Amino acid sequence: MNRSGIILLVEDSEDDVELTLRAFEKSKVVNDIVVVRDGEEALDYLFLRGAHAGRDPNVPPQVVLLDLKLPKVDGLSVLRQLRGHESTRRLPVVVLTSSKEEKDLITSYDLGVNSFVRKPVDFDQFIEAARHLGLYWLVLNEPPPRS
Repeated sequence: MNRSGIILLVEDSEDDVELTLRAFEKSKVVNDIVVVRDGEEALDYLFLRGAHAGRDPNVPPQVVLLDLKLPKVDGLSVLRQLRGHESTRRLPVVVLTSSKEEKDLITSYDLGVNSFVRKPVDFDQFIEAARHLGLYWLVLNEPPPRS
């Protein structure tokens, strides 16, 4: 499952990173997956700062999978900054979280998230969710033109 492009996974839990990578592998997602461990590093990657200042600006992520509960800068703050900047305003962002808080769901959509997915606890359900995410965001979805 690939239209080329990078998936940016913003996740601080090592277990959830491993589970997500295994689920994508089992679902035949072959896109490069870049993992960042906190909101600050996500912003550095997306805005080409710090350790990511040298990355190719012509290769943005095709989709961002964003956890909400992150160290340094939380996911909602990351989303707020992405939507507030011309170069990342249209970047597809999927909140992938274990949060059951309705306010997180509402705030995410208020800030312009493209999709909100609660992480299934069961591995088989998680694999199925990853397969659907990959199929939709990497194959079916028509991304916005780059600014």
